[in-house]
Amino acid sequence: VPCGPVEVDQAVKAAKSAFGHWSKMSGMERARTMIEAAHIIESRREEIAEMEVVNNGKSITEARLDVDSARLCIEYYAGLASTLAGQHVQLPGGSFAYTRREPLGVCVGIGAWNYPFQIAAWKSAPALACGNSMVFKPSPVTPVTAVMLAEIYAKAGAPEGLLNVVQGGQETGSLLCHHPDVAKLSFTGSVPTGQKIMEMASKGVKPVTLELGGKSPLLIFQDSDLENAVRGALMANFLSQGQVCSNGTRVFVQRDILPEFVEEVVKRTQAIEIGDPLLESTRMGALVSRSHLDKVLSFVDQAKKEGATVMCGGEPFVPSDPKLRGGYYMTPCVLSNCTDEMTCVKEEIFGPVMSVLSFETEEEVLQRANDTTLGLAAGVFTRDVRRAHRVVEHLKAGSCFINNYNITPVEVPFGGFKMSGIGRENGQVTIEYYTQLKTVFVEMGDVDSLF
Repeated sequence: VPCGPVEVDQAVKAAKSAFGHWSKMSGMERARTMIEAAHIIESRREEIAEMEVVNNGKSITEARLDVDSARLCIEYYAGLASTLAGQHVQLPGGSFAYTRREPLGVCVGIGAWNYPFQIAAWKSAPALACGNSMVFKPSPVTPVTAVMLAEIYAKAGAPEGLLNVVQGGQETGSLLCHHPDVAKLSFTGSVPTGQKIMEMASKGVKPVTLELGGKSPLLIFQDSDLENAVRGALMANFLSQGQVCSNGTRVFVQRDILPEFVEEVVKRTQAIEIGDPLLESTRMGALVSRSHLDKVLSFVDQAKKEGATVMCGGEPFVPSDPKLRGGYYMTPCVLSNCTDEMTCVKEEIFGPVMSVLSFETEEEVLQRANDTTLGLAAGVFTRDVRRAHRVVEHLKAGSCFINNYNITPVEVPFGGFKMSGIGRENGQVTIEYYTQLKTVFVEMGDVDSLF
């Protein structure tokens, strides 16, 4: 049963009450609780990772990395909690002003189903470090691991209700957005839902952080280290069964190396081990739901109709283990002979489908790479250091990669340009998105009155 008005109100009230206590603590005190939470995550890594596999269907190998990212994020913001500081400004006649960074209050986090535990940590860690409390709503498709994170914070000594989890879909999300005691909204998900959330937030003039979709370009120049370019393209398309917003799904390859590149990518793609995500050897698990699998497969059919060549994959997969017969599996797919107008190149598929396009010149590929309303990520492979930086300067995307792809260290900001979102997650700058600035003017002399 999804949380209705009563449960949402309870959750926000509890978070508001926890905020009263938490926001008065020093950064050092908050950090201690957060570090303790990180230690608990570390000690329960395997258990959380296994639950994430059951929750989402990704491979255990990837799930462990997600749990590590969540822990590192909490450790990172624990370290920043005691560094929150303002500025002192000297004014004429001995007067001065100072600024204070103050928490916002109850923040709302709304998560996506592709990285359920990691997103809950990426949203809660900076919020809590800054002295806020949070009500978090995971995707109804993956409701479990966010609850584990809330339990871990509680066990680490956080005041009751500091991270509260509510379950439900659109209606629950809407109640959170409109709640008068909510100060800020942070959402990860699709562009249409992000637009709705921004609209709802506008009613209460609430700030939003939006981490939305992408159709990111990966540019592979003929002077690239081919082995690394192939690895990069695989990492850019097949992590989490391709269900990653920052995936580099438009792979532009310079014409001279195109046949060699495609041959190698296809060989590696066909060798990807699909099956039981709890097995160490598995590299690709199941997609998140039957309807999502059908949608991804229909994109492959559409690509064929529009003239793309299926080099491999793109079909339902039935594992040999009878227990997994009904699983939502598909073979990872490489499409070649793609053009900019094709649906598979224009729309976010959110599945294990790589579209390969050919290009001739740097100028041409930049124009084509930027010809999209989205701008989450972009990548370039080249040995020419000047070209690498020149190309990245012209790519309109929030997270750019040179000679790698889909690396998200918690020390650096992550987020999009254009319709891929607003605000950032991770890195120092995120402190600005979870605090508000108060200016205080101090008069040391007499009031100079015009009256």
